[in-house]
Amino acid sequence: MTSVSLGGVGWRSRVIAPLLGLLALWFSASVATAHNVTAGDAGYIQEIWGVKLIPFAYLGAKHMVTGYDHILFLFGVVFFLYRMQHVATYVSLFALGHSTTMLLGVWFGWNVNAYLIDAIIGLSVVYKALDNLGAYQRWFGFQPNTKLATLIFGFFHGLGLATKILDYDIAHDGLLANLIAFNVGVEIGQVLALSLILIVMGYWRRSNSFWCHAYTANVVMMTAGFVLMGYQLAGLALSA
Repeated sequence: MTSVSLGGVGWRSRVIAPLLGLLALWFSASVATAHNVTAGDAGYIQEIWGVKLIPFAYLGAKHMVTGYDHILFLFGVVFFLYRMQHVATYVSLFALGHSTTMLLGVWFGWNVNAYLIDAIIGLSVVYKALDNLGAYQRWFGFQPNTKLATLIFGFFHGLGLATKILDYDIAHDGLLANLIAFNVGVEIGQVLALSLILIVMGYWRRSNSFWCHAYTANVVMMTAGFVLMGYQLAGLALSA
């Protein structure tokens, strides 16, 4: 997989990196609450009873397109993927992991600390940014298995959502069907978000600025991931 060298960075990228870093700090304030369910949606989830496929599919799609942590990770995953079969492979692995732990986590009531899970989700963003920067080969002399990492972090992304859903007392009547509908909605939202990312990336890659600013873009993504990790670890410490 292609990566940006940590050493060969143009002066323009070094100049705009601090500015984009500040933007990442602002953006990460929203990232920190990416898994939260809005008050209106929470009230609806708690009030309904029985099989409600379309509403739960809508809620799943809404979660994905507004889930900044998912979008950041997907952005990093496809950053240097040029062939659609490669995109499909990695996105499918992420979807498999995400779907598995979301469904199982809610169904079996896995009680995992939300701060810890969201910190690991922030780590996934940092990992992918460093991978794109070629840091592991440069620092440690080896390349981690990117497909396996995508699947594993997919597990944590799904578990992060499950921990939030479990905060609400969802009716057991129709639970499995509603969870499946929710997951279908998540995948629909993922396709929509990914399509937009690929369109933007397609135009950007054809411009001369792509290789000038690819390094900076991944530094900004890494900064957002670190801020998310710090926010969640601070919450974990204060809740202890």
